[in-house]
Amino acid sequence: MPEIKKMLNAVKAFAFDVDGVFTNGSVMLHPGGEFIRMMNIKDGFAVQHAVKMGYPIAIITGGFSKMVRKRFTSLGVKDIYMKSANKMVPFELFLSKYHLSAGDILYMGDDLPDYEVMTKAGFAACPADAATEIRELSAYVSHRNGGEGCVRDIIEQVLRLQGKWMNDFSFTW
Repeated sequence: MPEIKKMLNAVKAFAFDVDGVFTNGSVMLHPGGEFIRMMNIKDGFAVQHAVKMGYPIAIITGGFSKMVRKRFTSLGVKDIYMKSANKMVPFELFLSKYHLSAGDILYMGDDLPDYEVMTKAGFAACPADAATEIRELSAYVSHRNGGEGCVRDIIEQVLRLQGKWMNDFSFTW
């Protein structure tokens, strides 16, 4: 088995940044002060499918948004860490909560605040348009940009490899 497939086969949980991964990194400023983000629906489908298949998923973001929390909660994500100036803190909490080692985690990030966590995670991945340092660090660079299906790309690869993609749960939300 090629090395990357061996690494993907070892994934037990996922952790993701938000802006630049689930979004294209652009935000619209709403007059009420809230940032408006657009997210790819196929990324959302993959996340909720992974949750149904029993994978713990963490969202670790420096930002704060009630709508982002609502989006991920609606997909079944229980571990949403916002205002994370140092992403290692919530990463360690996530590991402890699920009795995982860092090597069990696939982390997808796109910019320098993700760097330290990505050096610790068992599998580091990023969108095609991630910062240079993040692309160089990643075991896998998606062919898709942030907000354009990169999350679906990596989750689908893991679930397919582990035999959890096409099953009775694949056809419903």
